[in-house]
Amino acid sequence: MDVVMPTSGAAACQEAAGRAYRNRTQSERSNARVTCRPALLHSALSLGAALLACAPAAAEASGPSRAQAAPAEAAPVRVAAVIDGDTLELADGRRVRLAGILAPKAVAAGDPGSGERRLADSATAALRALAQGRAVSPAGLAPTDRHGRLLTQLVRDDGLWIQQALVSGGHVRVQTRPDARERAAELLAAEAEARGAGRGLWRSAGYAVRPADPDLLHRHRDSFQIVEGRVLAAALAGGAAYLNFGADRRTDVTVRIAPAALRLFARAGVDPLAFQGRAVRVRGWVGLRNGPMIEASHPEQIELLGQAPPAPDGCCAPVPEPMPEPGPGPGPDPADEEASE
Repeated sequence: MDVVMPTSGAAACQEAAGRAYRNRTQSERSNARVTCRPALLHSALSLGAALLACAPAAAEASGPSRAQAAPAEAAPVRVAAVIDGDTLELADGRRVRLAGILAPKAVAAGDPGSGERRLADSATAALRALAQGRAVSPAGLAPTDRHGRLLTQLVRDDGLWIQQALVSGGHVRVQTRPDARERAAELLAAEAEARGAGRGLWRSAGYAVRPADPDLLHRHRDSFQIVEGRVLAAALAGGAAYLNFGADRRTDVTVRIAPAALRLFARAGVDPLAFQGRAVRVRGWVGLRNGPMIEASHPEQIELLGQAPPAPDGCCAPVPEPMPEPGPGPGPDPADEEASE
C-alpha cells in the first residue's frame, strides 16, 4: 500500500508521514511504502491528518518575507497620526512612508522661523488636512523600507490620491526609488504644473531647478536636487554609463548609471547613450566624486526635455574621454535615497 504525501514543506511532510507510518500495525507496515511526492491521486487510505500537518508548514515557507514587496491590503485603514509631510501612522500601528515624494524636512536645531521650517510645517499641515482621521488604502505593491515603514501610494476612501494632491499643491517634490516608482509619470506631470504655477515650495529659491553648474552644485552637495542641462557626452566605462555635462570630467557635473541600474534602463527601453546632445532634467542626491555627481538608479530620475537650453560658451570643446570607474566619495547612499530622514 502506498501513502502519498505532498512535496510542499518537505521537512514537515516527511515528519508527519513518519508519524503516520509508525502508528500503523506491523502487518500494514510490511505492505506500506511512504513517499513524499505530488499527490494527484490519493488512495482511500491517505491520511488526512498528515496532509493538514503539511499545509501550515508549506504556507509558512512560501510566504513573503518582511523585506519583500507584497500586494498591499485592500481594506481601508484609518490614519491615526501624521508624523511629517510624507510619513503617517495608521490605526493598526503601521507607519507609512508615502512613496514617490519627498517633503521638506525641518532641521531640529534650525530657526523655527526659517524658510525650511515653514515649508516643512506647511507640508505636514497639508498631509494632516488630507489624511488625518480618514480611511486610506495602499495602492499597488507595498515593500517595507529600512526603517520598517510601508512604502506605498495611498488612496483616500473617497478616491483621492494623497501623493498627487500633495505634489499638485506644491508641498512636496517627486522622488522615486528603484523599488517605489509606480505612477511616476503622473507625479512628474503634476509637479511640472505646480512648478509652473509657482505654488508652495516652488516659490522658494531653495527649491529652484538648478543648472548643471559645477560650482553651484558643489555648494549643494549632500542634498536632493533637480538639475537641468545639456549632456555633452555619454559614455560607457567599467560597466557603468556616464552622462557628462562639461568637457572636464574632473570638475564638471556628471550623472552615473551603475551596471545594476542599466538593467532597469534596458527593461524600460531607455538607452542612456542616446541622451548625448540632449537637454535633460535629472533629480537625485548630489555627491562629490571628482566634480558633482548624481547617481541615477532608475530611469524615472531622468526626464528628456523637448527643447535644449542655449549652448554655453565653449560648447564645442572636444568630447571627453570615457571616465574610469570613480572611487567612493562622500554623500548619501543613492540606493536608499532617503539620507535626509
